[in-house]
Amino acid sequence: MTTEIAVVLGLALIAIVLFATEKLRIDAIALLVLSTLAVLGLVTPEQAVGGFSNPATVTVAAMFVLAAGLQNSGALSGIGDLLSKARSPFQFLLVLFLVLAVIAPFVNNTAVVAVFIPIVMAASVRIGMSASKALIPLSYVSQMAGVCTLVGTSTNLLVNAIARDLGHPGFTMFEFTALGVICMVVGCIYLLTIGRWLLPDTRAGELVEQYELGKYITELRVMPDSSLIGQSVGDAKLGEQYGVFVLELLRGDTKVWGPREQKIEADDVLLARGDWTKLDELRKEAGLEVDPQFKLEQQSFEQVDQVLTEVMIAPRSRISGRTLGSLGPGWHKNATVLGIHRRGQVLREQLRAVRLQVGDILLMLTPAAEKADLRSDNNIIVLSEREAEKEMGWRAPFALFTMALVIAIPALGWVPISITSLVGAVAMTLAGCLKADEVYDAIDWRIIILMAGLLPLGLAMSETGAAQFLVENTVGLVKSFGPLTVLAVVYMMALLLTEFMSNAAAAVLLTPIGMSTAKMMDVDPTPFLIAVTFAASTSFATPVGYQTNTMVYGAGGYRFADFLKVGVPLNLIFWVLGVALIPVFWPF
Repeated sequence: MTTEIAVVLGLALIAIVLFATEKLRIDAIALLVLSTLAVLGLVTPEQAVGGFSNPATVTVAAMFVLAAGLQNSGALSGIGDLLSKARSPFQFLLVLFLVLAVIAPFVNNTAVVAVFIPIVMAASVRIGMSASKALIPLSYVSQMAGVCTLVGTSTNLLVNAIARDLGHPGFTMFEFTALGVICMVVGCIYLLTIGRWLLPDTRAGELVEQYELGKYITELRVMPDSSLIGQSVGDAKLGEQYGVFVLELLRGDTKVWGPREQKIEADDVLLARGDWTKLDELRKEAGLEVDPQFKLEQQSFEQVDQVLTEVMIAPRSRISGRTLGSLGPGWHKNATVLGIHRRGQVLREQLRAVRLQVGDILLMLTPAAEKADLRSDNNIIVLSEREAEKEMGWRAPFALFTMALVIAIPALGWVPISITSLVGAVAMTLAGCLKADEVYDAIDWRIIILMAGLLPLGLAMSETGAAQFLVENTVGLVKSFGPLTVLAVVYMMALLLTEFMSNAAAAVLLTPIGMSTAKMMDVDPTPFLIAVTFAASTSFATPVGYQTNTMVYGAGGYRFADFLKVGVPLNLIFWVLGVALIPVFWPF
């Protein structure tokens, strides 16, 4: 092992750990990797910044704009009505899968899921179906459909770009389609039968309960006339009477230790956790008031023009990573954040100090007249009410026609997809499908920087010999069993790595390994690249392996175990299908 190989492998290992532990933002990790490679001279200055001008990076950025144009123009209006016409949950899912099969291969699946979450939640309630039966399938099928074309996911484009840099001719627009359609059909059959039975069924009745997303954390201030004054938290038995649990007792600027034994005083703030209906019942009966210190204007629950609305922090939200206290008066000035819900965690911080994460759900009290402002905010996804229908003007068919040309022209081999997508994004902007200043908000810049920052790592893995060294000491151990066994091992490596780190990062690390594996076996590298593409683009077993899983994790009120129960069998199905069929379509 040379020093260069050791450094590159060490840097790759550090990146894997950082991605898996989420200690830093994914784009920050990518820039850290890029900077380190450049400073150590492991890539040239041109290679270090080449990722920003790579056709894959340009294409993904443009596709985000095209997706926003489709949504804003009203081209996707009517999907909710179509889903609502289903007469049974089975029919509902079947229609949903068919719609996704048409849209998701050509529109980034993260954007698709962001658009579909409120539509699916509202439509499922109208037919009497639990939204938890539909949201995981929404995420999974959008991923399945995404591998049917070159532009369906950013991962497909990333693998293609790295493979071209390493000497492979690359893939055509519909090269994955045959295998992708087979896998999608089998996956949909699984979700309509066994998977539907494995999914949880959470049902409820009222507005907030219809979309019950778990336990909210809020702050309750003890008013001077409260019946709790003089009692300890333990003596009050709030858990037994209301199902409300006090996590912390705040007195002034300090936390009081042992809240169960502490006598409650006026103006104390209880950091409490429970269902919102129970928290509100306790508030009314015990003389408490909701006291989020960050709320910008005192408002009454009884005002008739106020509506309870649940919103989720969107994947490309600019407020992710910021605290509620730091948002300032410019963020929905007349809305009051009443509580926060985060799946898998019990928050023990004051609400103003909680750093928001993608997938966090805020319960907000909002003036009815300002609901449209919430829906138009790209930083959040409104969950508890249906997206307002957009009128189908001339821009809707224009957006659909533009999108069709963006896909069709490269498929015919006339112009590269990077050019058509860029021209299409400009055309939609000039046509008013979205405003010029909305273009920048439409792009998930973290994904763009992630791709541009990690592309040099793929080159360094190959050029230093790190990929070859890794191959010889891992999959090389099963070389004697033949290329099919090696293919199965490479696919499984990609599958496992993707579940615990960014799918784009997994693709960057494994594409050079796929190329080096083929060189070691003296066979065509295409089967191994296809295995990496499919495994890195379909992550079903955890809510953190893919952004769409993270989005529905909070919105559907799922547990981590729900993804394991439904997703692990689906991952194994795709692994078996991939290993069996990849050599059929792309012989060694």
